[in-house]
Amino acid sequence: MDVAISPAVRRRRRMRRWLGLTAAAAALALITLGLSRLQPAAPAVEKATLYFGTVERGEMLRQVRGNGTLVPEDIRWIPTINAGRVERILVLPGARVKADTVLVELSNPEVNQAAFDAEWQIKGAEADMANLRVQLDSQRLTQEAAVAGAAANGRDAQQDFEANEALSQSGLVPAITLKQSQARAEEMAKLLAIERQRLKISADAAKAQIAVQEAKVAQLRAQLDLKRGQVEALKIRAGVDGVLQRLGDPANPLQIGQQLAAGALVARVANPARLKAAIKIAETQAKDVQLDQKAGIDTRNGVVAGHVVRIDPAVENGTVTVDVALDGPLPKGARPDLSVDGTITLERLENVLHLGRPVNGQPESQASLFKLVNNGREAVRVPVKLGRTSVTTIEIMAGLQVGDVVILSDMSQWDAVAKVRLD
Repeated sequence: MDVAISPAVRRRRRMRRWLGLTAAAAALALITLGLSRLQPAAPAVEKATLYFGTVERGEMLRQVRGNGTLVPEDIRWIPTINAGRVERILVLPGARVKADTVLVELSNPEVNQAAFDAEWQIKGAEADMANLRVQLDSQRLTQEAAVAGAAANGRDAQQDFEANEALSQSGLVPAITLKQSQARAEEMAKLLAIERQRLKISADAAKAQIAVQEAKVAQLRAQLDLKRGQVEALKIRAGVDGVLQRLGDPANPLQIGQQLAAGALVARVANPARLKAAIKIAETQAKDVQLDQKAGIDTRNGVVAGHVVRIDPAVENGTVTVDVALDGPLPKGARPDLSVDGTITLERLENVLHLGRPVNGQPESQASLFKLVNNGREAVRVPVKLGRTSVTTIEIMAGLQVGDVVILSDMSQWDAVAKVRLD
C-alpha cells in the first residue's frame, strides 16, 4: 500500500535536486572556460625529413653559380664563295684538320665556264699585244729609215753648199747658186731635225700603246685569277688547324646533292686546345659580377681555375652570359660544347653572421624562420632580417644569434602556425 510522504521530506528532496543541477551547471561552465583558454596542439613534423643550419660568425665567401658550356676561343665559320651543289663530303665532324684540308667539294658549271672564257680572253689579249709590238716595231723601223734618208739628204746638201762656196771664191759659181745650195742645206737640216723628233715621239707613242695593252692584259689576267680562285673555292677548305665541329646548320646537316647559295655557312672549325667557359648567370645575381673576378669551372672530371674576361651586356631569357678564361690545364675529356658548372667569387666578407641559405631565402629581405628550442624537440617561428647572399650561405643582419639552429627546408605548409613539434 502507498505510504504518505510528508511535506518536509518533499522539500528536502527538491532542495537536493536543485543543488545537484546547480553544481552540474557550474562544473560545465568551468570546463568550458578551461577549454577555451587551452592553446591548440603544435603540429608534428618528421625531423628526419628536414635540413638544419647553424648560425656562425666568421668569413663568408660571396659567390654566384651558373651552368654553361665550354666554347673555343678560336672559331672559324667557313662560307661558300659561290653558289654550288655538294658533290663530295671528304671530312666528317670530329676529325682533326689542317688549314689546307679539303672538307667539301662543290660543283658549279657557270663558274667553270666563266674561268674558261676568261682564259681565252687573256689569250686573245696577249695575241693582240704581240701583234701591236710587231706593228710598232715596223713603224719604228720606217721612221728610222726616214731619219736616215733625211740625214743622207742633209749631208749631200751640205756638201753641195760647201763645194759651191769654195768655187764661188774663185768666181766659178754665181752667187745665186751659192744661195740656193745654202738654202737647200738649211732645209735638209731642218727636215732631219723634224724626222728625229718624229722618231722620238713615235717611240713614246709606242710605249704608251704597249702600256695600254699591257694594262688590259693585266686586267684580264686578274679576272682570270679571280675566276680560277672561284673554281678553286668550290673546294671548301678548313682555313685553320683545328677540329671540324659542324657541317652545315644543326637543324639541316650538309648532304650530298644539296644546293648551297653564295655566302652559305658550310662548316665550323675550332681550336680545341684553347677553350673558355660561357656561363649563364641569373640576371638578379649578375649585377655584382665584374671583370677579372676569380672563378672555378667544374667539368665533372675536375675543377679548373679561371677568371672573368667578358660580361654580355644583353639579357637573354633572364640570364646574362659571362665568359670565363681558363687559367689551369684542361682535364681529360674536356671538349667544345661540354656542359659545365661555374662558380664566380664576388667578394670575401670578414666577421659576419651567416647561415646556410634557407629555401626561398632572398637577399636584403625579411623572412620568418623556424628556430629550434626545447633541446631540439620544438621549433618556433622568428622574424629574421637577411642580408647579402652567396651560393649556399646568406648573411644574417638581425633576428638570430651565433649557435642558433634553424630549419632550412621549405616550411611554407606551416605558414599558419607559430610552432611545430619535431618527432
